[in-house]
Amino acid sequence: MTMYSVATLKGLAQGALGATLPSLSSLTMAQAWAALSPLPLGKQAFAQMIKIKIPYTGTIGAVVDELWDGHSKVVLRDRRSVRNHLDCVHAVALANLGEFCSGLAMFHAIDGKAKGIVTELNVKYLKKARGTLIAICDTETAAVTEPRTQIVQAIIRDKAGDVVCTVQAAWQLKPI
Repeated sequence: MTMYSVATLKGLAQGALGATLPSLSSLTMAQAWAALSPLPLGKQAFAQMIKIKIPYTGTIGAVVDELWDGHSKVVLRDRRSVRNHLDCVHAVALANLGEFCSGLAMFHAIDGKAKGIVTELNVKYLKKARGTLIAICDTETAAVTEPRTQIVQAIIRDKAGDVVCTVQAAWQLKPI
């Protein structure tokens, strides 16, 4: 896959729209997804934005495929940089993917109205993960009016549809 800078992708998006996009740094996650995802290379542009905003999460190179309030679907291609010595996707790459997927679904719903951090991560590895992986999270999310913890689960499947891993994240949330 060819890698493009956010500036290059933003330029392509502006050309496709025939309009000027606002600075990506001024957009909430939901606004950035809404602006970029329908465009050619828009999902890749969103992935590049994630690499800038969340550097560690960006290291696995996952691409968001679907995102709306309480739902996210994230795809991780199997490649050498995410593999371990057993020739399968590394356990920590799977944990990273699940935590990312859970956060996307939850934070899209509370878009810009709260902030949060993971305080606990429970990861269950059920099968060696090989090939393209798909993480899906569906969660209920209420407005954050006071500090609270929300448990969110992502399920990671291989191309055959087998569950290879589940990731349950405890997010400590507080209103902004």
